[in-house]
Amino acid sequence: WFSQRCDRILILFDAHKLDVSDEMKRVIEVLKNSDNVRVVLNKADQVNSQQLMRVYGALMWSLGKVFQRPEVLRVYIGSFWDEPYKNTENVPLFQREREDLLNDLRSLPRNSTLRKINELVKRTRYSKVHAYICNHLRNQFGLFYKQSKQEKLLKSMLGEFKTVSKQHGLAPGDFPDVNRFRSSLERFEIWKFPKLYAGQMTTLENVLSKEIPALMKILPMVEKQKAQAIQDEGSEEVVAGSNPFGASAGLSSAQEPWAITGPMKLKYDNIFNEQKLTSGGKLTGPNAKPFMLKSCLPAEHLGLIWELSDMDKDGCLDDEEFATCVYLIEALKSGAMKEPPAQLPLTLIPPSKRSLVQTAKNEDFV
Repeated sequence: WFSQRCDRILILFDAHKLDVSDEMKRVIEVLKNSDNVRVVLNKADQVNSQQLMRVYGALMWSLGKVFQRPEVLRVYIGSFWDEPYKNTENVPLFQREREDLLNDLRSLPRNSTLRKINELVKRTRYSKVHAYICNHLRNQFGLFYKQSKQEKLLKSMLGEFKTVSKQHGLAPGDFPDVNRFRSSLERFEIWKFPKLYAGQMTTLENVLSKEIPALMKILPMVEKQKAQAIQDEGSEEVVAGSNPFGASAGLSSAQEPWAITGPMKLKYDNIFNEQKLTSGGKLTGPNAKPFMLKSCLPAEHLGLIWELSDMDKDGCLDDEEFATCVYLIEALKSGAMKEPPAQLPLTLIPPSKRSLVQTAKNEDFV
């Protein structure tokens, strides 16, 4: 139970102690089907390169006997403590392995989110199969001889699984273990199960075909916002002795607030996620065209809005560029603007793109 809910499980071995005890073997047997297990070969600096090669081979041989699966476990080699290395000939290897391990641990928040989404998808598919099985079994009963009919159905459960799979196009891998399902079903009177209605299955289908894909589209933008927040936090500079009320106390281009507020950005993000995006989470011109044409603005205005919004000139709009695009469209429709500006004012450029736009202006000037 605990291992299935862990994002990462680390098994540590010392270079001079590779034996697998009986207690460790029982633990590994529980984990042998888990894909979140990593192995750390610690204190590898206590042996030289030739001995390390032998130690690594012995460790993989011991693990292969216990795990018994075709995939090779990822083993991180190093000496994970603050003391100086005893043998320095493998220091570059240890440093690379340490960095790989840290990168693996840093990736856990994203992998944890994906794992939870995958678990949700798996449970939804299992629920769908379970509902179809129970409804199929319930429909096999007539008015008489219900108990004998149930006994017959329990004996032929594997055949009933195949029938349900064929009728509804369900993958056999999504079906439960037939013996376990049969033993659980013996405690119930199948003919008393509630009837399954079509609308109930439509809800499950919407979760799998619409809501889960929409959730997956949001993930790249969330990660981008987190990375940008970390970058913005790290780029803040404090000038010692500067007077906050002096003549140079005006807002810099990076500090100038964005005209698109948080609630507006949230509204524009919802519209953005409804569009047909690329695998990188961007909106191409052909896919943006139908949405932009709904504004009924002149084509020359829409063309200029696209040019202004595509700030990195990659032919696509990300979520921030799309927000600027929609803002300009709404401003023209409401009459706040008579026509699109010749160039974007600073307040309409996202803070994350102001240096990019400024660089492009400098290149045009040169």
